[in-house]
Amino acid sequence: MTRNRREFLADVGKGMLLASVGSTLAYELGLTPAFAGDGKDTLSFGDREPLVALMQETPADKLLPILVDKLKNGTELRELVAAAALANARTFGGQDYDGYHAFMALVPAFHMAGELPKDKQALPVLKVLHRNTSRMQSVGGRGKEVLHTVEAAELPIDGNGGEILREAARKKDMTTAERTFAALAKGPIGEAYNHLQFSVQDEVDVHRVVLAWRSWAMLDLTGKDLASTLLRQSVRYCVNEERGGKPEIRTVLPKLLDQYKLLGKQPGKQKADDAWVEKLSQTIYGSSRSQAAEAVAAALAEGMSPEDIGEAMSLAANRLVLCDPGRRKDQVQPGKPEGSIHGASVGVHASDSANAWRNIARVSNTRNLFASLIVGAYHTAGQTGGQTKEPQPSAEQLEKIKSKDAAALLSDAEAAIKEKDQARAAALIHCYGASGHPARAAFDLLLKFAVSEDGALHAEKYYRTVSEEFAATRQAFRWRQLVALARVTASEYGFPAAGYSEACGLLKV
Repeated sequence: MTRNRREFLADVGKGMLLASVGSTLAYELGLTPAFAGDGKDTLSFGDREPLVALMQETPADKLLPILVDKLKNGTELRELVAAAALANARTFGGQDYDGYHAFMALVPAFHMAGELPKDKQALPVLKVLHRNTSRMQSVGGRGKEVLHTVEAAELPIDGNGGEILREAARKKDMTTAERTFAALAKGPIGEAYNHLQFSVQDEVDVHRVVLAWRSWAMLDLTGKDLASTLLRQSVRYCVNEERGGKPEIRTVLPKLLDQYKLLGKQPGKQKADDAWVEKLSQTIYGSSRSQAAEAVAAALAEGMSPEDIGEAMSLAANRLVLCDPGRRKDQVQPGKPEGSIHGASVGVHASDSANAWRNIARVSNTRNLFASLIVGAYHTAGQTGGQTKEPQPSAEQLEKIKSKDAAALLSDAEAAIKEKDQARAAALIHCYGASGHPARAAFDLLLKFAVSEDGALHAEKYYRTVSEEFAATRQAFRWRQLVALARVTASEYGFPAAGYSEACGLLKV
């Protein structure tokens, strides 16, 4: 194509301006050149596009001052989170470990913001946005985008969309899986989400289920018109992580749904007493995976409340945190020393998974409610190898604590956290709860560290998991959740999050 002198000089002038103002401002002014991936198949997000692109293009060490200025000029925190989520999805498509962990931390960070004083509310979000952009930049930003537009398939009128999607995932056929989901997403997005569960339930993997839940939860911030983009991450994750063969859950789930005649059955409303919940919790914790799944299927068939069944599953996962012996020498990794239990530990993973299965059960159709709890119990069970016999806090630790004063207990708990004394931190929070003191003050203490520390990619998710499970657990058991959070907090202390100190300075807090 020939170009005249005026067009050439215009491009030269645009290039000079780009160099002088920087790529971020230039993009907002519509001056950036096309990227290698730009074209008719490039995803674009309308009015949000400039902010989404800013998240991808800006070096992480330059990002936070720009975002703080935007907040001061009226941009809402929820808009920053939504833009970061879209940028992450477009860049990684659910196929980068650090990438999808950053995505899964976004909604929890936003909820954490709502628990903080107004002048500090941006801190947890800015911390995660820094991590998110840092990872996008490390893989090439906009030039390495994974998600592009996709053409919807023509689905058979009499076919089950979920089964078609699942079969494509099992065959590792990414194109068919994406086109199938694009067709399903043309209808009510809640139904598309129900179809997606067939693939989510097809294997037990913490990232498979937590990504599926956090993608749905993000729709509260982005709006459901962007659901296809966010939920595609789960489709792609399921395809990418397909290992072949026939995992046991692929036999166990259909067998139990049929054996207990759950298909077509309505959820029961029979409330359980404390002893029943404790017994089921111990069954899930201590049994094999198939035994735990059957115990839950039987309880569902009996008409027990799904919330009470989910509570037992959550408590079983919580026990995995409280009985964790800590990392051995051969398990040490950067930021995860010997004896630590934070990050991708068995208990934290189990708790985040159980929370996701429960949440998916709450928003899905009846078939998926039953299936999610059965698969969730299967997922939680069978992980007690190497666990300590009794959960923390031990009787020995409890005997050392004499005070019942709220302020003294919290002050001592903070000191124990800073000393990385997991056992004492757990015992102090246990005694605080047992003395009848308000939970909010304990949450505030632990929230402070969930914001400041890195947590090996899991601090935000696990804090949110405990917050939700504490609220959904009966009085007799709920403090176990906060005790576990105190232990994890002491474990993760001493590894400050990148971007946190800078955000504090920018916000003057």
